[in-house]
Amino acid sequence: MLLVQLDKDFPEAQAPTRGSIGCAGYDLYACVSLDVQPLQWAVVDIGIRVVIPEDCYGRIAPRSSLTIHHGIMIGAGVIDSDYRGLVKVVLFNAGQDVFRVESGNRIAQMILEQVKILPVKVVETITTTTRGEGGFGSTGSR
Repeated sequence: MLLVQLDKDFPEAQAPTRGSIGCAGYDLYACVSLDVQPLQWAVVDIGIRVVIPEDCYGRIAPRSSLTIHHGIMIGAGVIDSDYRGLVKVVLFNAGQDVFRVESGNRIAQMILEQVKILPVKVVETITTTTRGEGGFGSTGSR
């Protein structure tokens, strides 16, 4: 169960919803209206707090329709299980037109993902692989 608290300072806040039984993500709704200028970032209030299970984190992901049709992308998308503050969504407008966010619009989705936390151990050397230190594009460009 995902526990959600609607913040009293945002009367238009809505609980996250899933569009269908097969949806991996919970739709997140803006509770304010604002414009996101082309090539600019904006932080959008959604007016909720959530309790993420201890073995998970919440990943804020884009809505494909906003990305395809308007060039809207998501930044800063991790909600830790011990965070109890207001959740906000960071939008980037990669499009050429002003993007209008209206209160009540679905602007992103939150996906709960399991995470494995391991202790950190400092070592003198690490194992080698065939790839080695090959970085971006080192395994082929296609």
